[in-house]
Amino acid sequence: MTPTQNPSVILLDVEGTTTPISFVYDTLFPYARAHMKEFLEQHKNNADLHCVIELLKTENRDEASTLRPPVIHPSAAASDCSAYLFWLMDQDRKSPALKSIQGKIWEAGYTSGELKSVVFPDVPPAFVRWRENGRRIAIYSSGSVLAQQLLFRHTHTGDLTPWVEAYFDTSVGAKIDSSSYRKIAGTLHVSPEEILFLSDAPAELEAAALAELGVCLAKRPGNRETSQAPYASVSSFDDLSFERNAKGAKLAR
Repeated sequence: MTPTQNPSVILLDVEGTTTPISFVYDTLFPYARAHMKEFLEQHKNNADLHCVIELLKTENRDEASTLRPPVIHPSAAASDCSAYLFWLMDQDRKSPALKSIQGKIWEAGYTSGELKSVVFPDVPPAFVRWRENGRRIAIYSSGSVLAQQLLFRHTHTGDLTPWVEAYFDTSVGAKIDSSSYRKIAGTLHVSPEEILFLSDAPAELEAAALAELGVCLAKRPGNRETSQAPYASVSSFDDLSFERNAKGAKLAR
């Protein structure tokens, strides 16, 4: 399937699409792991964290019978949950509770200046160009909305959040579920055909294509090798078909 030729909305994955995978795995995840126990101890009396820990305990009970994770006792304090959180990270699980806690830890890191996010060089000018040409930009990632906003606010090239209209995480649904993309289209008040979704994950592109979105595979440096997928692919946002068409029109004038 080819991407839509003139999308009104650009929907972007983060890891491996706007941001190098290495930044996520070599910087963000180790930072969250290193500060996990300290964060849980410092915020053990926080009401918001208490709600997240209760969700974490529910996840733990649901998985105990099949996956044998470290068990969280029902009366365990927040500081006693780190072993299970580390297990979730090791398994690369898309746990909403884990994502919430990671987002809070990263927020402290960005605020202190310890963290500065990385995006590919073509991303900032593309954001400016798309918005100036009337296109809308939205983000859809398994990371929490907070984590997404922090990443784009604290990039090495400055704050990119003014260009982004909407953020979606797995609260809208799994990224390999086609209904998630229909929900996003509904939230943005556009037909699915008006959206172009870019991701480095073929399974996500397949789900989006089933929902009738235009799709395009991001082939960025450091991305995992993928089997031949029946989708258009680009290594830079500059190479998207509507970008090439626009450049051709300018040259013809």
